[in-house]
Amino acid sequence: MSTQLTQLLSIKYPIIQAPMFLVSNVAMVKEAMKSGIAGCIPALNYRTLDELRSAIKELKANKVEGGSFGFNLIVNKSNVKYKGQLEVLCEEGCDFIITSLGSPEETIRQAHAVGIKVFCDVTDLKFAKKVEGLGADAAIAVNNEAGGHRGNFSPQELITLLNKELSIPVISAGGVGCKADIDKMLSYGAAGVSVGSPFIASEEANVTDEYKQACVDYGADDIVMTERISGTPCTVINTPYVQKIGTQSPWLERMLNKNKKLKKWVKMVRFYIGMKATEKAAQQATYKTVWVAGPSIEHTKEILPVKDIVAKLIN
Repeated sequence: MSTQLTQLLSIKYPIIQAPMFLVSNVAMVKEAMKSGIAGCIPALNYRTLDELRSAIKELKANKVEGGSFGFNLIVNKSNVKYKGQLEVLCEEGCDFIITSLGSPEETIRQAHAVGIKVFCDVTDLKFAKKVEGLGADAAIAVNNEAGGHRGNFSPQELITLLNKELSIPVISAGGVGCKADIDKMLSYGAAGVSVGSPFIASEEANVTDEYKQACVDYGADDIVMTERISGTPCTVINTPYVQKIGTQSPWLERMLNKNKKLKKWVKMVRFYIGMKATEKAAQQATYKTVWVAGPSIEHTKEILPVKDIVAKLIN
């Protein structure tokens, strides 16, 4: 399965184990590398820069031929840890960085200076052209089948459009739960795929068994969009609790969002509250569960080791 992505990262298969807030960890990425794919962890999964530095060192010590590892950076002003995280990544070294939610200009400049590749999340052609102009090594095309904060275009629409207009590789994110899905994305012209939700139900994931089992018990038809996590539409499993609270922001929040001066602060507060609720749901068994996942959990039938999930994706 040789593609531009396998060549960029020197991996056996064109798959990135996607960075997932609170889910991704060193154990998952180590197993991903052993299986011949790339693994990625959100830098925000580490509370301190020392914890992030330790994770990088452990991954470097366990890197194997045919595997690759990287980290995801939230590059907008809401992430006050961004500059410190970027500094640690560049000091310690990793194979790649995935940027999200902001301009990757500074990340690309600093990462390229030390030989780290940079892939950028994009949801449309306008931003994709911008990151290409800034020197991104690849665009990660986040489509409307992705888990979490998704795009607006179908995989075929987005991959075809970006391939036509860009000269850098396009990696598809969203809608992959089995080998047939990977083949489909590659047939559209993708250089590889970023796969997240199927790995939630892995033995190595640091989330509750209830969260993992929900990914087994629920399917594509059980995924709904909610504004109650970050203020921006996000995909979650439609549990009884989600049905009870609804998926729209509270009326007061919607009203305050119409005020240009207050909108920024309202979104910041909503994002903080939502992330804390998501963290609690992922790490504790509680009836107030808001579990983030994408429709690709349709193919998740049991909780498995990472190596077995990868085997299902490539065979």
